Amino acid sequence: MGVMSDRWIIEMAERHRMIEPFEQEQVRQGISYGVSSYGYDFRLGDEFKVFSPDRVTELDPKQDMSGHFTDQKSDSILIPPNSFVLARSLEYFRIPRDVVTVCTGKSTYARCGIVVNVTPFEPEWEGFATLSLANTAPRPTRVYANEGIGQLLFLQAVEVCQVSYRDKKGKYQSQKEITLSKTE
Repeated sequence: MGVMSDRWIIEMAERHRMIEPFEQEQVRQGISYGVSSYGYDFRLGDEFKVFSPDRVTELDPKQDMSGHFTDQKSDSILIPPNSFVLARSLEYFRIPRDVVTVCTGKSTYARCGIVVNVTPFEPEWEGFATLSLANTAPRPTRVYANEGIGQLLFLQAVEVCQVSYRDKKGKYQSQKEITLSKTE
């Protein structure tokens, strides 16, 4: 397994529609996005689910949490201190069967206390990524839609997996919106 280069990412994006919309070069307006040396800096969409701590005493991923969030559509959002919002990527991803991704947050946001949490994109997963953006800072921190939020590293396997995310009918396959926890 190895980390894939910018040329590989461009080829896969063009041949397999791996990332849509796709920026072949690094766009350096605001917080950067697009192809980087060994990854792809993806953008934050403009839809958010804002956590409402006054509505809940406990978060339980096995319970319906829809009442704990309010929906918001905006060009930016202020995340309260020691809280989080759920968001989605601007890009839609189609991961090849022999690839898995690892996501890290952008350093610009890390320097403000924002932690970007995204699980790996498994082989043959597709959809908009649901992101958890946690503000670890003691003050509110703003994040901006349509600008970079995280970097994906693509790892290509030596052998194709026996069972992909699509094969096992993964519960988050083809998600089109911010998706809360599912246990079934």
